[in-house]
Amino acid sequence: MLLLASTVLRAQQLPIATVYGKVTDEHNHPIEMATVVVLDLLVGQTTDSRGTYELSVLSDTTLVISFSFVGYEQKQVPVRLKKGEKRKIDVTLKPTATDLPDVIISDRATDASSLTRLNAKQATLLPSMGGGVETLVKTLPGVVSNNELSSQYRVRGGNFDENLIYVNGIEIYRPFLVGSGQQEGLSFVNSQLVSNIEFSAGGFAAEYGDKMSSVLDVTYKRPRETAGSLNVSLLGAEAHVEGTIGKDKFSYLLGARYKNTSLALGLMDTKGDYRPVFTDVQALLNYSLGPKWDLSFLGYYSKNRYMLVPQSAKTNTGTINMALQLNVYFEGQEIDDYTTGLGALTLSYKPNNNLNLKWIASAYSAFETENYDVQGQYFFGQRNTSFGSDSFGEVIENHEVGTQIKHARNSFYAQVYNFDHKGLYAFDPCLLKWGVRFQHQEIDDIVDEWQVMDSAGYNLPQPPDIVGVYPDILPEIGMDFTHKSRNRLSINNVDGYVQNSWTIQKEKGEMVITGGVRANYWGYNRKVYVSPRAGIAYKPENEKREVVYRLSGGVYNQTPFYREIRNLEGTLYKDATAQRSYQVVVGNDFKFRAWNRPFILTTEAYFKYFTHVIPYDVDNVRIRYYADQSARAYATGLDLKVNGEFVKGIDSWASLSIMNTKEDIRGDYCLLGVNGDTLPFYYHNDADVADTLALGWHVRPSNQLVSFSLFFQDYIPFAPTWRVNMTLNFGTGFPVNANNSDFYAPYRNYPPYRRVDIGFSKQLIHEGSSFSKGNPLRYIKNMYVSVDVFNLLNINNTVSYLWVKYIDNRYYSVNNYLTPRYVNVKLVMEF
Repeated sequence: MLLLASTVLRAQQLPIATVYGKVTDEHNHPIEMATVVVLDLLVGQTTDSRGTYELSVLSDTTLVISFSFVGYEQKQVPVRLKKGEKRKIDVTLKPTATDLPDVIISDRATDASSLTRLNAKQATLLPSMGGGVETLVKTLPGVVSNNELSSQYRVRGGNFDENLIYVNGIEIYRPFLVGSGQQEGLSFVNSQLVSNIEFSAGGFAAEYGDKMSSVLDVTYKRPRETAGSLNVSLLGAEAHVEGTIGKDKFSYLLGARYKNTSLALGLMDTKGDYRPVFTDVQALLNYSLGPKWDLSFLGYYSKNRYMLVPQSAKTNTGTINMALQLNVYFEGQEIDDYTTGLGALTLSYKPNNNLNLKWIASAYSAFETENYDVQGQYFFGQRNTSFGSDSFGEVIENHEVGTQIKHARNSFYAQVYNFDHKGLYAFDPCLLKWGVRFQHQEIDDIVDEWQVMDSAGYNLPQPPDIVGVYPDILPEIGMDFTHKSRNRLSINNVDGYVQNSWTIQKEKGEMVITGGVRANYWGYNRKVYVSPRAGIAYKPENEKREVVYRLSGGVYNQTPFYREIRNLEGTLYKDATAQRSYQVVVGNDFKFRAWNRPFILTTEAYFKYFTHVIPYDVDNVRIRYYADQSARAYATGLDLKVNGEFVKGIDSWASLSIMNTKEDIRGDYCLLGVNGDTLPFYYHNDADVADTLALGWHVRPSNQLVSFSLFFQDYIPFAPTWRVNMTLNFGTGFPVNANNSDFYAPYRNYPPYRRVDIGFSKQLIHEGSSFSKGNPLRYIKNMYVSVDVFNLLNINNTVSYLWVKYIDNRYYSVNNYLTPRYVNVKLVMEF
């Protein structure tokens, strides 16, 4: 709060000038939500319902102001003002000939689908160890992620598999075998190639797919001029180039990335030789076949390889009365490979301004392998818990050594072919959309893994050591688990939708009503699922304040891809069905001014009821489904977001979410002993079992009561080329599942997640910089260097637990921590 207050006071002392005006189209109609921004500084805002804007800028400085809106050509205006000067600049934007009008509609303030539009430029500036776009999404209300190494996120009580991601209308799939964030590598979305980002946390329209949680809709650039960028840091490098050939008849957008997190992973508790190498290349090619026809190709190839030769680890565990220190010495190695490819060809036909037709053919391929043989020799040491003792916290008694051996030879191969048709027809006052898709899936999955803990009479069940007493049950030396199977699957699916939006203009305000229905045929069980959805948005005419009210909801039938129908042992569940969610979302956007600056308060309350839910457990980022079980569930909560100029001329926001989600698994139970205590599912005497008890309603693995995030930007007074970008995340702990349970049965929570990442940048070259003709720097239009400090407060955040057994036959949870503080240096150049 002190940081916010100080920057607010300092910003008021800057030498400020004012630019104001109106943004219209060719017919002199105002363009609402157009972006007006000072290039390279991200100082800007969006126009109101009348198309007007008022922007405070630094005086006595040459600036370039950009005016843009999806579906219109960008316009740039250079300006230099004196202190206190006010200048009016009215701008007319020309529509592009290739962008769909439905994208334009999605940016309107009275859109009924509750989509949030994000600034793609901000995704490139965030201090982030993962993907820039996903990191930006994680700061939104209702979105939580307690793992900075992963691009995965959960939304309003859902899991990672319940989120839709589209790039240029093509659905993107998440990796299958990835078990931890450090293995994940690069996400699909390349932030340097992005032009538009839209996100919905629920209640989205029928045009989007059948997932139950969220949709992230990303649009890549359509280049109009030659440009490029180069980004080099201690975590890797990335570059992109774009341009046109033949009077904009052909355009190209190419990007390549390389990531290596070995320096950051080397600071973690598990010491060893980390060799993570992640690379990818992407290409978007567009060719204009004529005034009405367009052909585009999106290609993607990634090679992610994670290799680890662990050496040792040390951590503390136990209880207050029995404080233990665990030391582990490893032998062996882990090698994981994830190769992914995507090719998509899109043919667009636009016979007139009201009709747009698309045909999309795409092929997705993934080949993933997971191989490890790791032996861990570990021993416990009992620590001194006597306060005031000179040896407090030190090991005072060492215990015997135990052994854990983990083995895996897993592989996963998937091919997904899609053939889509999408259409749009605009006729006053309606906007009709439709689509149909045929999908073929080929999957070959090999599971071969086991784990064992062994140490004679130590971490195995130990019989009473009493002379003359022979126990009724002898301990068995066996595997903790053994999973071995091979599944081959070939499925044909068909889905489609039809949707219409009505815009009603009245003197008292504007109303948009959207209604649609989806139908989905799943070839695995040969059933058809129907999902009706609707939404309404109302914007009253009020000169003093601008507010939009929204109500949306419907039915969301999520058919399993593959992961959800595979049991823990690796076999497929034959009677699987689609998970179903009934959703209602109500909210509003309220525009107001504070400190004479624009702000928007967004509020959404929601309720979701689920049937045919497949219970699951989460270990790091790996989801393990109890495919043969079924549950009912619900999620309800409140999301708040304040977005505006906390610092004059720069956009920042704060998000707060309160949520509760529970489920009731059919047939689940726990074992009760004769004394009423709960017995473990394994290593118990049947004679000690007195009864069973139904578990009833309990919190889901994604339950997080409170989460708060902050995205904050600042600059140094009188030196705006020095900037600060900060993200702050806090979330209460997720539930922890009981070890060795036949059902998902949470019994406590992880510690809260707390993290602050901050980046300091200095702009070295900007649009106003000038160089001599022979200086190669004249080709650079923007260059800055930044220093990012990840986990600024150096907080140990727990992502999962390692379960080990002590001599008393009890399991103890050993914390697996995420990354500690790490400093990254980055150089960015734009051409």
